[in-house]
Amino acid sequence: MSDLIANAFGTAAALCSITSFAPQMIKIWKERDASSVSLKTYSLTVTCFVLWVVYGVLTKAWPVAFANAAALIMAAGVLAMKWRFKDGDPEEVEAKA
Repeated sequence: MSDLIANAFGTAAALCSITSFAPQMIKIWKERDASSVSLKTYSLTVTCFVLWVVYGVLTKAWPVAFANAAALIMAAGVLAMKWRFKDGDPEEVEAKA
């Protein structure tokens, strides 16, 4: 397989991994509710991306490191919103109290 074809597949895979978290992030942000997001799943996902980034750095596989770092940022964003909006919008909860 030529390097061009391999790089095209790698780039496509990286873009899919990175953008796959965008719909979930947008939904949580708009609704201010992350109660349906699994804390265990996203915690494991973030852990996996951290491990891939470390692997990429240690082996000097920079495309692996950079792609997984970008996906890590997106997954960590979902995880952070899970903590912030786990019971709905914290500002609305305070206003009701």
